[in-house]
Amino acid sequence: MTRIWFSTEVETVATYWRVSRTDGVTLGFTTHDADLWFDGLLHHAAPGMMPTAIRRTADFDADSAEVTGAISHAAISAQDLIAGRYDNARIVIGLVDWETLAFQALYGGRIGAVSQNEGQFSTTLASRKADLQHDPIPRTSPSCRSDFCGTGCGLAAARYTHEAVLTAHDISGNAVTMACAVSATALTGGVVRWMDGPYAGLAMNILAVSNSALVLDQPLDQTIPAGSHALIREGCDHTLATCSGRFANAVNFQGEPFLPGNDLIVRYGLAS
Repeated sequence: MTRIWFSTEVETVATYWRVSRTDGVTLGFTTHDADLWFDGLLHHAAPGMMPTAIRRTADFDADSAEVTGAISHAAISAQDLIAGRYDNARIVIGLVDWETLAFQALYGGRIGAVSQNEGQFSTTLASRKADLQHDPIPRTSPSCRSDFCGTGCGLAAARYTHEAVLTAHDISGNAVTMACAVSATALTGGVVRWMDGPYAGLAMNILAVSNSALVLDQPLDQTIPAGSHALIREGCDHTLATCSGRFANAVNFQGEPFLPGNDLIVRYGLAS
């Protein structure tokens, strides 16, 4: 039976929220003055963090919410915020009875950009209804529209994921050199997920290969110890030649490589 909240003048109710980061870490917080354990997760007392506004609608407009607070709890560090560990994290906000531990979720969505100002952080949340604004109809393109080893590709990510060990770190070039079972040229466009070190749990895209070093898309401003471990997934340039010749997967190619472009209408015939 669903509980009716705030039905009496005095209620033992607090707000809670839980954050599931993309690096696999899940954190829980509550406005109560003591930690609360419920739904399999310890929610830390953080009375300085408050959801300032939650708006829910009955139509298809995206719900919105905002959370502000002081960076005071040990579980939240400015360094993690700057590193992007909270970007695009899933978040649930709800109510909990701090006596019976009955709880109910009120809002679910994802964290947008996080900003900081004089020891305070704020972030705007996007509800799951924001996904309804996504246009699912594919557009024609000469390259493959599918993510490598994703939906539509048909290839198994485990087959093209390899263990790697860091051998060198170039901070100025934002690049790393890894000992891996495959050549560095096969990793362009791939992903590095760190297993230990200062970036443990974070995934970074491989933009290019320079002298066997992998140039990553996120700043490497912290020193990574030699011997740090990572999982590296190979990359794909999304062309039909690569899909067919390297992966033998042309049957799943999600593109139109031979479709004439818009410039066809301005072309003119040439005498043979």
